[in-house]
Amino acid sequence: MRPAQAIHNWQMDQKADPNMPEQKPQYVSAFRALSRYVRPHIVSFSLVFLFTIIAILSDLLQPYLMKIAIDDNLLAGRNDYQGLLLICAAYFALSASSFLFTYLQNNLLQRIGQSIVGLIRKQLFSHILRLSMRYFDRMSSGSLITHISSDTEALNQFFNQVLLSLFRDGLTLILIIAMMFHLDSQLALYCLVLLPVISLIAIGFRSFMRTTYQLARTRLSRMVAFVAENLSGMNLVQAFHQQREQEKQFNERNGLYFQANVREIRTNILFGRTFDVLSNLSIAFVTWVGGNAVLGDHLAFGVLYAFITYIRQFFQPINTITQQWNTLQSATVAISRIWTVFESEPDVKDPKKAAEDWNEQDVRGRIEFDHISFAYEPDVPIIRNLQLTIAPGEMIGVVGTTGAGKSSLISLLCRFYDVQEGAIRIDGFDVRHIPQASLHRMVGLVQQDPYLYSGSIIDNVRLFDESISREEVIAACEFVGASTVIQKLIGGYDTKLSERGSGLSSGERQLISFARIIVFKPKVLILDEASANLDSQTEQLIQSALHAVSRNRTTIVIAHRLSTIQQADRILVMSKGQIVEEGTHSQLVEAGGHYQELYENSK
Repeated sequence: MRPAQAIHNWQMDQKADPNMPEQKPQYVSAFRALSRYVRPHIVSFSLVFLFTIIAILSDLLQPYLMKIAIDDNLLAGRNDYQGLLLICAAYFALSASSFLFTYLQNNLLQRIGQSIVGLIRKQLFSHILRLSMRYFDRMSSGSLITHISSDTEALNQFFNQVLLSLFRDGLTLILIIAMMFHLDSQLALYCLVLLPVISLIAIGFRSFMRTTYQLARTRLSRMVAFVAENLSGMNLVQAFHQQREQEKQFNERNGLYFQANVREIRTNILFGRTFDVLSNLSIAFVTWVGGNAVLGDHLAFGVLYAFITYIRQFFQPINTITQQWNTLQSATVAISRIWTVFESEPDVKDPKKAAEDWNEQDVRGRIEFDHISFAYEPDVPIIRNLQLTIAPGEMIGVVGTTGAGKSSLISLLCRFYDVQEGAIRIDGFDVRHIPQASLHRMVGLVQQDPYLYSGSIIDNVRLFDESISREEVIAACEFVGASTVIQKLIGGYDTKLSERGSGLSSGERQLISFARIIVFKPKVLILDEASANLDSQTEQLIQSALHAVSRNRTTIVIAHRLSTIQQADRILVMSKGQIVEEGTHSQLVEAGGHYQELYENSK
């Protein structure tokens, strides 16, 4: 296969997202679900509504004051300086009131929106943590990150922009029309002739703006996905010297996004300028009609002045509301996607009632796989009718070719998945009847690439559990032989590790994971390919640690390196989801079967 074709195939595999639903999102149900978060803030929303009305009235009464000053004082020839002074003071008070209540309205709405979004983000992350492993098999981590970050941010914009615009600009329109009818109903009716024209322009632009917005977002998503693919597969890109080809493809995607962005900006500018022209034509129309009425003594000049001011203010909220359409669309899609995650139920659930007589402290570690069968996908069995019993304190080695079902067996014991047939029992209790928290405390898992968190070595060993003392952590590290390595670090046990423990070797990370086992004292220990990527010297260190942590524990070791399990009490050879051979190392080598072939190939 050519390098370019290999890169292309890898990218196409990365793009597959079987979790993306084909059906149209249920926007109505999503907004109905969102209303549950709004109800506790109903009093605060009422205050926002009140502050908005006061702020708008403070703005709209200012032209009316000027109308009074012009018609009742200046043009009337009264020269009432005290009255003008009072009007000036009232004008200043209205300006101050507008500033104050606009400030209060914005801050209160921001506080409400942030608290709702913060709660949803917290519950979303908590819900994701409770989902079963099968969900993460279908859903990419990038999609989940988008839900927690981008989608919740779109929801935040809904409260801070869309909702604010609906409150403020909607009420402004209503009150402007009310003020115009109060001043002169005939001139107000002339102005309302413009509403159908405005509506047609807004509807026409809305459809076009939605198309340009969606085009820009789609091209941005494709560009971001392309970058993510290249970053995650950078070793493949560099191995096949595809830097220039990938740079060329990125430039193409970047150019398409640039064009879509320019088109979106051009559309927004055209829409805004169209409204400006329409606003100026409306002012000219009102000036002509009102001016004729003033000259004919049918209309006071102050009323015409107020009308012109109101017609200027009339177009701004319409423009703002229409421009929020894209934000509303984005928020609507985000809400629907968030609630799609909320509606996902874990496949593996805690029993409604725990098994009777179950006592975590009395567990001895006897494990039974009672004729179990399992498949990730229907009609594609991974494990077939497997029967296995492991005695308390016994060390079992599990070997087999890739796809034999070794890791699936361990995932079932940890209850990351549930069996389709049969049962898995610990000391006679079905794992489906044991609370998951209790099961996971009882079964310790050390994986091929142990995960370390950002934090100190102390925190990584005790997993941020403050009830475990520093002395216990140090004693555990000394027990597995990790203390020599840790003390060479600049900060010792307080050394801050970066994400995934970069800076530590694979063996050092494994030793820290073994120290976790000592600290949390599980009755069953599982090592999944724990020495697959280690050099011989480090493997000897891990072997010593393994011997220490497996003492008095039921231990299951999955290994590619047969040297890791040669001292096991029993070795199981798996093939196509079944146990095809069983015995000690020497027995299996003498038998001359699958194990003997694996042993010869490993030399």
